[in-house]
Amino acid sequence: MNPRTADVNRETRETQIRVQINLDGAGQSNLHTGIGFFDHMLDQIARHGLIDLDIQAKGDLHIDGHHTVEDVGITLGQAVAQAVGDKKGIRRYGHAYVPLDEALSRVVIDFSGRPGLEMHVPFKSGVIGQFDTQLTYEFFQGFANHAFVTLHIDNLRGENAHHQAETLFKAFGRALRSALEIDPRSVGQIPSTKGSL
Repeated sequence: MNPRTADVNRETRETQIRVQINLDGAGQSNLHTGIGFFDHMLDQIARHGLIDLDIQAKGDLHIDGHHTVEDVGITLGQAVAQAVGDKKGIRRYGHAYVPLDEALSRVVIDFSGRPGLEMHVPFKSGVIGQFDTQLTYEFFQGFANHAFVTLHIDNLRGENAHHQAETLFKAFGRALRSALEIDPRSVGQIPSTKGSL
C-alpha cells in the first residue's frame, strides 16, 4: 500500500500554516499553534486517531484566535483529503461515543465527497483557557469543507466546557480512525455503489 501522507502549506495575510500528516501513524504529534488548549485538542485527534500529526501555525493572535483555528481546520482538511487519495479500500464511515466524567459526545463521519457539518454543542462556557469555544465550530467547518466529508457532532451531555470539548475532539479522532481504516474485505474497492466518492 502506498504511504498515506501529505505535507500542505497555507499562507494568507492572516496565517501561515504547515500540516504534515501520516494517516497510518502511531499517534505522534508536534503541535504549535500559539493557543495552548487548541494544541491539547489537536493532540487528542492524533492520539485517538492513530495519526502522526505535525502542525506549525503562526497567526494574528493579537486580534484573536479565529483565523488561526479556522485555517488550521482548512489545512488539516486539505492534508487528510490529499493523504486519503482515491479512497479505495477505506471503510468510509466512522463513529464514536466518548465520555469524560459527566460529559458525553458522539461524532459520525462519512468520507462522502460532499462537505457538510451538523454540530450541536451547548458549551457551558465561552472560553477555555485562551480558546474561544465558538471556534470549535469554525475548526470543524473548515475541516469538513476541505476534507470533503459529512460530519455530525453532538455533545449529548456535559457541565464542564473543558470536558465537553475534549470528548468532541477525542470522538472525532476515533471516528476518523475508523473511517480511514483499510477494510480487508474490500481492498482496492471504492466504498460506494456509484463507483466514486
